[in-house]
Amino acid sequence: QVQLVESGGGSVQAGGSLRLSCVVSGYPVTIYRLGWFRRTPGKEREGVATIDSDGDTNYADSVKGRFTISRDSFKNTLYLQMNDLKPEDSAIYYCAAGQSLRICGRNICGTNDWGQGTQVTVSS
Repeated sequence: QVQLVESGGGSVQAGGSLRLSCVVSGYPVTIYRLGWFRRTPGKEREGVATIDSDGDTNYADSVKGRFTISRDSFKNTLYLQMNDLKPEDSAIYYCAAGQSLRICGRNICGTNDWGQGTQVTVSS
């Protein structure tokens, strides 16, 4: 059974940092594409970052240079290091997995599994 469990969200001031974690159960993190997307009430889902089985990464333009996606195969955990946070980064962040997972436009496509989400709030 596949399970994705996020943690690490919280409240920070603009310019601060947070690291989100996603513990993956059911398959090794190196097999499928993994990624993060976020939701804000009243807005469409937004793809944030993805990492494929070869370790290649892809980011939304809005987070390039500030966010870093990574994985730890020993802990079977996916991470999202978020630096220089801005109020517009406030959202519920979800960990996602899928063989065809990718950022498509502003959205994320190919999500087969996702977690329950973790709230990130950035104040100005």
